[in-house]
Amino acid sequence: MNMTLTIELPAEIEANLVAKAEAQGLPLPQYVANLLRRQVLSPEERAAAWLESVKGLPHTPPLSDEAISRESLYPDRD
Repeated sequence: MNMTLTIELPAEIEANLVAKAEAQGLPLPQYVANLLRRQVLSPEERAAAWLESVKGLPHTPPLSDEAISRESLYPDRD
């Protein structure tokens, strides 16, 4: 069952939501539905939804300690 809901938002909130939806490449209704879904799902349901969303992504090994060391990130500083 789908529900249609009309909400009056201040312009700055609407603009913020539109910008965030565009940054994620989602239409505004889908972005807002995702936000609401995260608020009503239990932690277990959110974890299952997250696991489903990352299926098929390539495995990326963690960076080495050297790669994230201060010296590596800021080579010009002593």
